[in-house]
Amino acid sequence: MTTRTESSSDTAALLGPLTPELYRIVGRRVETGDVVTLSLEPPGGRTSSAFSHGQFNMITAFGVGEVAISISSAPGAPGPIEHSVRDVGAVTHALCVAPIGATVGVRGPFGTNWGIDDLEDGADVVVVAGGIGLAPLRGAVRDLIDRMRAGRGEVFVVVGARSPEQILFAEDIEEWRRSGAHVIVTVDVGAPGWEGPVGVVTSLLAGAPFDPVRSVALTCGPEIMMRFAARALADRGVDPLRIRVSLERNMQCAIGLCGHCQLGPLLVCRDGPIVPFGGMADRLFMERQR
Repeated sequence: MTTRTESSSDTAALLGPLTPELYRIVGRRVETGDVVTLSLEPPGGRTSSAFSHGQFNMITAFGVGEVAISISSAPGAPGPIEHSVRDVGAVTHALCVAPIGATVGVRGPFGTNWGIDDLEDGADVVVVAGGIGLAPLRGAVRDLIDRMRAGRGEVFVVVGARSPEQILFAEDIEEWRRSGAHVIVTVDVGAPGWEGPVGVVTSLLAGAPFDPVRSVALTCGPEIMMRFAARALADRGVDPLRIRVSLERNMQCAIGLCGHCQLGPLLVCRDGPIVPFGGMADRLFMERQR
């Protein structure tokens, strides 16, 4: 008798887009004082749903609520799927303090992606991240470095944090440097022993040695940072249509049903979160958050 193992896609099809699938926390890594990376696996030997760089899942802390969290691991990477969570509210706090072995709900993946699989050969990629905005770019940088090793384009990573102790994924950042990526990390406020730049990430873009004519830029972080970073990149000569930003506003249902994330003509959960700066986010950044 042949035993059929139920796949994650089978389960998701049965549950529907508004019903979370059960996942177990199998790893928990403290990144900073307020950011924890959770490693999640579906029980029963099922595989996690396939996702693309930059997409997000809706994560449920049962009895507390649900929140949109970007996936911080890379598609196809071995091991469980990872989500890096910043402790900023009731749901994220419950997730950050949840122990290994706890069960959470997962819906997704949802949203648009960074589009790195569609980059033309020879295009350089400039990654600009502020704070927790590095999380949805972490897996993309890993695969962009593999692309660089294949001779298909250089990788430039500019990371900003409030202070040295708030720098996310320090081990990954060092690995990116060792792998040949051009990496610059800056902080808003220095500390004893800090020898890197002090200042906002946008101040580093004017002198970064990328070729703007052939570059694509990916940026994620606070909206004000993305707005000024995108403008600085455009001032350097990067085509605004080749600058991609992540709009993460008030996503609650993730399927364009509730309307809470409406931003101008977009429902961010469905039409975003990743959109081009030129002709799109450059106007939408001016819309007041509701």
